[in-house]
Amino acid sequence: MTEPTADLLVRNARLVATCDADGRELAGGWVAVTGGVVSGVGASAEPAPPAREVLDAAGCLVTPGLVNTHHHLYQNLTRSYGPAVNGSLFSWLTALYPLWAGLDEESAYLSAWVGFAELLLGGCTTTTDHLYVAPRGGGDLWTAEITAAREMGLRFHCTRGSMTVSQKDGGLPPDSVVQDDDEVLADSQRLVELHHDPSAGAMIQVALAPCSPFSVSPSLMTRTAELAERLDVRLHTHLAEDPDEDAYCLERFGRRPVEQFAEVGWLTSRAWVAHCIYPNAAEVARLGAAGVGVAHCPSSNMLIGGGGFAPVRDLRAAGAPVGLGCDGSASADSASLWIESRAALLLGRQRLGPTGMTAREVLDIATRGGAACLGRAGELGTLAVGSAGDLVCWPQEGVQFAGALVDPVEAWLRCGPTAARHTVVAGRVLVRDGALTVGGTEEKLRGHAAAAARIQGLAG
Repeated sequence: MTEPTADLLVRNARLVATCDADGRELAGGWVAVTGGVVSGVGASAEPAPPAREVLDAAGCLVTPGLVNTHHHLYQNLTRSYGPAVNGSLFSWLTALYPLWAGLDEESAYLSAWVGFAELLLGGCTTTTDHLYVAPRGGGDLWTAEITAAREMGLRFHCTRGSMTVSQKDGGLPPDSVVQDDDEVLADSQRLVELHHDPSAGAMIQVALAPCSPFSVSPSLMTRTAELAERLDVRLHTHLAEDPDEDAYCLERFGRRPVEQFAEVGWLTSRAWVAHCIYPNAAEVARLGAAGVGVAHCPSSNMLIGGGGFAPVRDLRAAGAPVGLGCDGSASADSASLWIESRAALLLGRQRLGPTGMTAREVLDIATRGGAACLGRAGELGTLAVGSAGDLVCWPQEGVQFAGALVDPVEAWLRCGPTAARHTVVAGRVLVRDGALTVGGTEEKLRGHAAAAARIQGLAG
């Protein structure tokens, strides 16, 4: 009987790290994708199927596509913005909110398109975005981002962010970027009904994401959790990010941020949170027991997070899924999950010593951990028959990798820097030989430059 023909075959890898339940690593391996899902995985000694398209992965480590669990794409319009770069979290936000008030549909689309391009070039195949500013008259910013995602072809978990507590109410954002609770909830439901795909293999999903305990009311947090339960979508917010947040919650609510999180009905496996730098041991245990996911954002935390970083091993040991996040492109200022992966390796060792983190742990966090945060464990973040056909070929040749002969997974983060040679999403090659296969980059960059100049000009 003739063997079925795959749509895509990636072959001749130096090593395929499947990140499956058994942690299989296949020397000289191959991956076949048919109909957007993995249809076969094998080592060099196992015969590969014929395929309509073949990608040569010679000299490459092949991994599942990386999953970005926290981002603010619009912030690439204000990268390394001078007046804000050396402030604390609260002063940084105060400096940038007046600029972000200029966001509109066109700039949201352009920032998303450019951000998706950057992520794909860096081996990310699934990303979230936390867009929580809603300038009056700005239009439907979330649909603008989803339009860009569909054009680019990567998987996108759009989160409908919100802020409702402005400066006049004791919060940080100006009145011009906040909404009232009813408006937020109505638009959240609209976006879920318009765009959310709950099926396996979904390219677009929507989650509900009030910004933080100090920018929305407790009532909105509670009602959002109830709405997410009714619509069966996920929840996302910032949590335990900064010492100022502890002080704010204690003063305003009489309890610490994680206690407040539980009080408003968010202590559930439906939720994943960004940063989670400052939980105490009891709070780590509570988060883990509830299955709350955590997006670890090492670069941003080192730049503006008050010197702390998430207790990753403690959270994982407690049962909390942990993924990686690039965070905002005005805090980390780049959107590379490879950079975040390497930073996670280094910070883990800084915290716990030379056995405090390994490259394989980080790879698991960047793939399977991220998938679990998004409620897609077993579907994303692994290369196994039936999983999503999302993968990355990481070159390990040339000067940076000279002498790295023994362990391609450790070399992935110890050597470099590196970017994807090929990035594949649902069996489509979106980066080939280090270049985007989607056209129009230069035109989008020109539009982005004009939008960034307009928004930064709002500072006068």
